[in-house]
Amino acid sequence: MDQRNQDAAARRRPGPALFVTIGLVALFATGIGPRPAGAAWDRTYDVVLYNLPYLAAAAACVLAARRVRTERILWAALAAALTLGAIGNVLRVLSAGLQGNEPSSALSHVVSFAAYLLVYVPLVVLIRARVPRFHPSMWLDGVVAALGSLSAGVAFLLGPYLRTDPGGTPVAAVDLVAPITTVLLIAVLMAVGGILGVRLDRTFVLLGAGLAALCASDIILFALKVQGTYVDGGPLELGWLLCIVLTAAAADGAVERPAPVDDTDSRIGWRLLAVPLASLVAGLVVLSPWSKPVPDVAGWLALGCVLAGVVRIAVTFREVRGYNQVKLESRTDELTRLANRRALLEHAQRVVTSATPERPAALLILDLDGFKEINDSLGHSAGDDLLRQIGPRLRSSLRADDLLARLGGDEFAVLMPAAEPAEARALAGRLCDLLLAPFTVADVRLHVGVSIGVATTPAPAATVEELLHCADVAMYSAKRTREGVHVFVPDPVTGTSGSDRLRTMEELRTALDGDELRVYLQPQMDMRDGRIVGAEALVRWDHPTRGLLSPAALLPAAEQAGLLRPLTDRVLELALAAAARWWPEREVPVSVNLSAANVTDLDLAGKVAAALHRHGLPARALTLEVVEDTLMADPERGRTVLADLRASGVRTSIDDYGTGYSSLAYLRHLPADELKLDRSLTADVDRDPRAAAIVQSTVALAHALGLSLVAEGVESLAISTTLAGLGCDVAQGYAIARPMPVDDFLRWLAASDSGLVDEALIPDFSQGRASD
Repeated sequence: MDQRNQDAAARRRPGPALFVTIGLVALFATGIGPRPAGAAWDRTYDVVLYNLPYLAAAAACVLAARRVRTERILWAALAAALTLGAIGNVLRVLSAGLQGNEPSSALSHVVSFAAYLLVYVPLVVLIRARVPRFHPSMWLDGVVAALGSLSAGVAFLLGPYLRTDPGGTPVAAVDLVAPITTVLLIAVLMAVGGILGVRLDRTFVLLGAGLAALCASDIILFALKVQGTYVDGGPLELGWLLCIVLTAAAADGAVERPAPVDDTDSRIGWRLLAVPLASLVAGLVVLSPWSKPVPDVAGWLALGCVLAGVVRIAVTFREVRGYNQVKLESRTDELTRLANRRALLEHAQRVVTSATPERPAALLILDLDGFKEINDSLGHSAGDDLLRQIGPRLRSSLRADDLLARLGGDEFAVLMPAAEPAEARALAGRLCDLLLAPFTVADVRLHVGVSIGVATTPAPAATVEELLHCADVAMYSAKRTREGVHVFVPDPVTGTSGSDRLRTMEELRTALDGDELRVYLQPQMDMRDGRIVGAEALVRWDHPTRGLLSPAALLPAAEQAGLLRPLTDRVLELALAAAARWWPEREVPVSVNLSAANVTDLDLAGKVAAALHRHGLPARALTLEVVEDTLMADPERGRTVLADLRASGVRTSIDDYGTGYSSLAYLRHLPADELKLDRSLTADVDRDPRAAAIVQSTVALAHALGLSLVAEGVESLAISTTLAGLGCDVAQGYAIARPMPVDDFLRWLAASDSGLVDEALIPDFSQGRASD
């Protein structure tokens, strides 16, 4: 929040002290001009009515000192100055006599001078309360402003009275004390303005205006007294009272301010240079040959102002150079000397703003494959050396206006300001080929792979955040599928833009805490006797506006948002709650898919046992399914977690077997109870002898290892018959039943027990198979 907003947010309603001050000033103003005859009225008017506003303003300052702790000294000093000013006025009027013909007493001068000295204290506190740390340029700004205003004040305000015409009477030295004090106060006020700059600070503006009115009134008073034309009680009195009103208004609106922030980088601009520049111009005017002769001291002060201005210019050049250097370093990666994330985001903001459907832009995100192994094997210095070689190798394939940046770690990005998707895809392919060539690191030839994600703007990404997100999603897709380069394609199920994905992820967080998630159950049938021996729990999202969403819309959003573990936990609770409705009348276990985050959770067995206990179910009521790829991410930990689950009595299943690594070696040591053949192996097993041979050998392998085999994707009677002949144990698919809500599954289960399966629950295969 800038200063203007801070002051606006903290503004208070006017307090009673301000209203009293304004009222007293208005009452005094009614008596300016012809007065009723009589000494009593003069005494009342000059001693009482004129000084009451001083005391009311002092009261406002006292309240501000109690309210604003950070500026307590400022307001206390002003309250004391106003009180001493009122006392000095009273002493001056009383010592001058009723007619004002007698000279003022020395005591009145001393008290008034003390009041002037106290005014300097708030100005110093005002600076300290707003400047956390002084910089050389700030001091120079203050010096330039003070010297320039002093030279102009001495030359044009005091100069005419310091020089006397032949035969003229010089002004007495004692009479010059007041104007000299005023000129010094102007210089201090200008110095404060030079240090703080022109800022919309309510306290500073009101106090500055008040002191300006005070100085102007004092200068006019001095000139009128020298000319012998001053009349006590005239309109000039309102000049000092205007200062009083403005001071009371500043005190009344004072609020506690936040701690000052060092704004070194913002000390460039007209607001900061206006006051010292105006003072420098004033000094040059004093030195100009066209001005009237001025006192020597004014000339020396003006010369000092000009010299300080020259030094200020030199400091400004140094600060600007240093600022540009800091700005460059803040946008440069220290290790590779490429642009960093901040520079990329700033440049991308301009690119996205100017991109059009006719002139799109593209972003490539590159992530090295196997970089962690290089760090672990050769050390981080070798990894750093490799990263430094990336930029020079890629630059040869980039266009002049393409920006290459390092985002962090082993992740890089290329921003293409004007590029069609095909052109971006082609560049990604060239970069991939360049990085596949060997690197020499620590006298070792290394081959590193790379995964590149490509996204374009304005479609499908309309903002910088969406562009980064889409490219990141595409990069992880390339890494997951090992295809090297992947261009982001909007998901027709979840939406057409990155913003839809982001919105889906945020809505999913809400859904996990609510009741929008459902489990649909798909029966599993024993192929030997037709008994229902299990049911797989498949998650659905009952979205309030988009209807029922399948896992194809739900799981990618959960993965990108890091919500797979809480989603799995939620599905486990729903599945166990459903199983509790038919157990123990029908001991049909329920199967739940585990995410990678769950498989690496060493506390999973305890959490599952606690969930079973909450729903009053035995361990045999649950089967947990794990995908091959998930296990291979951390085989040792995966084996430990599965072994703990089996030890607790929970059955474990290897899901989608045949689509991932399918390593026979890991089956030797993997603690599992069953294998689930992926539908890609069973879809045409009744027509393809090679597929049948693969299934038959897999069945034999599973049985030899003591595992049962479940065939997914059984969608016709022919497939079911063929799989039964090949020795499969359990079938799951549309030939048995489609996934269905819990209530429908209970009715279907009851019908299957009695041999009366509801035909409405059997799918119409002519409409094609729906995704689980």
